[in-house]
Amino acid sequence: MSTYVRFGLVLGGLMAGSLSLAEAYDLTEKLSLGGVLAGIYQYQILDEDSGDDEGGGAVVFQPELSFRPTDRDEVFVKLGFAAGNGINDQTPFAIAPWAADLEDDVQDLNGRNRDYLFEAWYQHVFRFGPEHELGVSGGIIDATGYLEDTAYADDEFTQFLNEVFVNGPQSFVPSYDLGGVLEWALNPVTLRVVVMDVGANDDGNAYTFFGVQLAYTLRTALGTGTYRLLGVATTEDFLNPAGIQKEPLRGLTLSFDQELGKRFGVFVQLGWQQDEAAIDFKAMYAGGVNVHGRLWGRSQDHLGIGYAFLDGGNTGIERSHVFEAYVRMVFNDIFAVTVDLQYIDEGREASSGSQALIPGIRLTADF
Repeated sequence: MSTYVRFGLVLGGLMAGSLSLAEAYDLTEKLSLGGVLAGIYQYQILDEDSGDDEGGGAVVFQPELSFRPTDRDEVFVKLGFAAGNGINDQTPFAIAPWAADLEDDVQDLNGRNRDYLFEAWYQHVFRFGPEHELGVSGGIIDATGYLEDTAYADDEFTQFLNEVFVNGPQSFVPSYDLGGVLEWALNPVTLRVVVMDVGANDDGNAYTFFGVQLAYTLRTALGTGTYRLLGVATTEDFLNPAGIQKEPLRGLTLSFDQELGKRFGVFVQLGWQQDEAAIDFKAMYAGGVNVHGRLWGRSQDHLGIGYAFLDGGNTGIERSHVFEAYVRMVFNDIFAVTVDLQYIDEGREASSGSQALIPGIRLTADF
């Protein structure tokens, strides 16, 4: 079956799914169903020395179920299914053009011999006042849901596609494994502490992850802005560049997002990590602009433009430039289409590196 036929089926499936799932929200007063069905097609146009131009598509389905027996308790389960890997397994770049969990990602999660079960956790919230509370969660969790949550660059289904803007490599935040979370909030300050026991890294070693994020939300005449400091670390279970000694990962990220009136917003992410272990990038400097659809009379639409510079680590990458621009058009409460364009220029120490222009289209049905 050709790539174009597959993409046509994805489009038809998303449109049908958006109709059939339109009423699937609250099953009961305490039980609700949600999720996302998404399809993508991307085509990479490479420079002459980097290989042949190729295209690829993928479909992702992530249903989730939430049970809230009280207003302070929640049981949450999320599954993940995917068909295809897009161009993520074809691209010569260390950074994936789409940050979603694709076909190769949803099986044998973290070496646990567990497929498709992304999250299964319980949370209880202690309330001390109108704007003062402490949330405690435990189970199979996704740390990216708690850390590095930039307002304009955090969701691969509704915002930027490239993983550098969704979860930068300098923060190495894991997903879908055993862990616990403390969330303390005293308006306007939020503190989150995440600990995870991860079954296996790329070296095949189990490790423990620690993450602490302090955030301050500022409300001014310009609008709302959130300013964050994130520290992350692991146990000594990552091989060094020579592959003979285990080292820890440690990183620090400063980020903020700020509204500029009702039509514009900006974000900045600055991150660094130590390079005792083998790492592709030791620093990232990224930023971008969000333009609200009110500017052209469509209040649900938005446009994003982002740029990232990544300083190479110790695995042979010298540096990377990543540029991305997209516009997301929302047609109803469920169905949306995103037109996307990326440019990636990755330099390597032993060669001239690779450059590519990557146009793409993403279709989503949120329910």
